[in-house]
Amino acid sequence: MTTNSPTVLLVEDECLVCCEIAEDLRRAGFIVHETASAEDAIEYARSGHRIDVVFTDIDLKGRLTGWDVAERIRAIYPDVRIVYASGHAIERSRRVADSLFFDKPYNCADVVKACRSKD
Repeated sequence: MTTNSPTVLLVEDECLVCCEIAEDLRRAGFIVHETASAEDAIEYARSGHRIDVVFTDIDLKGRLTGWDVAERIRAIYPDVRIVYASGHAIERSRRVADSLFFDKPYNCADVVKACRSKD
């Protein structure tokens, strides 16, 4: 893996789900930084780390959601790719522009492809 590898900020509070998708992303050549809370993800972004893609669950432990993660990180990194996931039927109108959404359970290969795509 080189420093040119895209970096994914993975925000997922379910350990098994996080481990599985993180492993698949790494196998596909991504650098992955995992956080279990919206607050940690936002702090990571504020500290100036490179982030090419944010892949976030919507329902996270704590007071903030994946919607908040996307909105706040997009304010810091306007060109970051946002990919959401949720296992619940939810209103998707809060999605940031040019984002993608996956229903859980999702196919990890589809998520990897979405994180790689620039379209």
